[in-house]
Amino acid sequence: MSAAEAEAVREANARFYRAFESLTLDEMDAVWAHGGHVACVHPGWPRLTGWEAVRESWAAIFQNTVEMRFTLTDVQVDVRNLFARHGGEWLLVHHHASHVLASPPPGEPS
Repeated sequence: MSAAEAEAVREANARFYRAFESLTLDEMDAVWAHGGHVACVHPGWPRLTGWEAVRESWAAIFQNTVEMRFTLTDVQVDVRNLFARHGGEWLLVHHHASHVLASPPPGEPS
């Protein structure tokens, strides 16, 4: 992958988080591919497959969220099918989020 492509994927990832922070469904629509192959796992939710199910999940999240903020640090690009190129633009096809542990698992240093 060229440096320009890596930067385009990094920007696509940043667009996703900006769309998430905006709590605007139109902006989230613009960062996702709209096919049956897309998938998303929100913390505590089952795996959602297909754009309609994924879009409905974002609509529900946005309706019940007042504010969302992210700080992206140390972003590394390693392409493995989370984004797909459509019409010259990188769009999200899979997102998986997990709960953040308050403390490290047993046996791991803090």
